[in-house]
Amino acid sequence: MASVAPVPVVGDWVMVTDDAVLATLERRSLLRRRDPMRDVEQPIVANIDTVLVVCGLDRPVKPGRTQRAVALAGDAGAEPIVVLTKADRSDDAKGEAGRVEGATMGVEVLICSALTGEGIVGLRERCADRTLVLIGESGAGKSRLANVLVGDDVAAVGAVRKGDAKGRHTTTARQLHVLPSGGVLIDTPGIRSIGLWTDAAAVSVAFDDIETLALDCRFSDCAHTGEPGCAVQASVDRGDLPPDRLATWHILTAEADASEIRAEESAQRAAAGRPGRRGRRRR
Repeated sequence: MASVAPVPVVGDWVMVTDDAVLATLERRSLLRRRDPMRDVEQPIVANIDTVLVVCGLDRPVKPGRTQRAVALAGDAGAEPIVVLTKADRSDDAKGEAGRVEGATMGVEVLICSALTGEGIVGLRERCADRTLVLIGESGAGKSRLANVLVGDDVAAVGAVRKGDAKGRHTTTARQLHVLPSGGVLIDTPGIRSIGLWTDAAAVSVAFDDIETLALDCRFSDCAHTGEPGCAVQASVDRGDLPPDRLATWHILTAEADASEIRAEESAQRAAAGRPGRRGRRRR
């Protein structure tokens, strides 16, 4: 039998007969990233409404990492929500939430604790009748959060190292769970790297504040790197736009542009019947 295109991932709807997959139905969304081992697209989950970007408050929350995750959600056409877990382990959860809100601009940030129950009711309300996926580092609290939302021990919970609060991969495969609220939750293994496999348009969605400011730049092709009349840099100078956010925009835009070029080259090679470049094996 011919191979099914595209290859199904968790969240896909498929046509089957006699336990054989005949076709993957058209997707309404696809969360994907750049494969950390090879220069190709890596699909993660399909047909999602919301991406829950999980960050543990028992470790520093990295703004660049959350911004990358928001960009991935934008590429998928899904709503991103940053979920700050382990609030019971933080002395300033609200302050950290404010810093994350400043870094992600307009993205909803929720504070919760699976141990104390803080914020869980509000999170459950946001999950009702939706298909959601949990993404984040190992040890961020995704599995414990999944158990609380599902209301059962559906995911193994592992310990984290004391030195850096990093955890082992207790979740080794993507798992789909039905929520009591009627929604669907997909748990994923910890993600170390969030490489973009997208175009600049998805970055624009995640950084729409910068795109809006850019409309007032003197030059339509302003790169926001010191050009005269740059409205974006003026916003940074006034203290309205965090300079780190602009720096991340530059990084992700360049990465997305390079990714788009690679994707086009890959498509051209495939059309010509030529094999793609093989990634180097990690030692």
